[in-house]
Amino acid sequence: MNSQNLISPKTSIMKYLSLKTFIIILFLTVTLAGYGQDELAGHEQEGQDGQVENADDKPTVDVGADLVSLYVWRGMYQGGISIQPALSLSIYGITVGAWGSAGFPEFAKEVDFYLSYEWKGFTATLSDYWWKGEGTSYFRDGSSHHLEAGLGFTFSEKFPLSLEVNTMLSGDEDRDDDDRKYYSTYIAAGFPFSVGTIACEAGIGITPYKGMYYKKFAVTNISVKATKSLQLSSTYEMPVFVELIFSPAQDNAFFVFGIQF
Repeated sequence: MNSQNLISPKTSIMKYLSLKTFIIILFLTVTLAGYGQDELAGHEQEGQDGQVENADDKPTVDVGADLVSLYVWRGMYQGGISIQPALSLSIYGITVGAWGSAGFPEFAKEVDFYLSYEWKGFTATLSDYWWKGEGTSYFRDGSSHHLEAGLGFTFSEKFPLSLEVNTMLSGDEDRDDDDRKYYSTYIAAGFPFSVGTIACEAGIGITPYKGMYYKKFAVTNISVKATKSLQLSSTYEMPVFVELIFSPAQDNAFFVFGIQF
């Protein structure tokens, strides 16, 4: 192992603390900016067309959770039955979000944060994954975090094909036996469509070279997902979905059932 390639614990800690500090500051800044914009909107005068200017610039907060029978990520098994909460705040095309997963009966824990910006079909994302689980260090062990940069593009509403490229920048699972970075890359394509009242999406993912996904170029996952809303009352619908996933790289297949809250 080449000591020159190692990152000192202090440097690693400061790196991730700086990232988290930046995300927290940005989250607060966006929130305050959105609040200020919301306050100003109440004092704005209507234009000649009767519309209030900047009405679409208010922040939006999304809260939700999925309950899934299996947790499968990019064709790789991550755990059994899992509850996966999500929280995000968006304004001016910027989104700051958190996503997590807790599995049972075996207790697996994941806490992720991301920052993204969307503009005219393009999306740039910076994600911090932490899936080491309960009993491991979140702040002190910087190498347990996996930092990933991603770029995506969706063509149009009429042709909603989406493409994305994601590359790991750091993390202990993104290194070979000689402590050299793989820069593991995941490339995916997805296409949503509908069959009657059922919303569907077909997708495929590949890794172009050796990394944490596989030892060489491989198709990591091929999937088809179908979602249906169950009418539980006159005012509430609960979406449920099934997803069939094949993983040629892992020589595996999964059939997942999920409930969205």
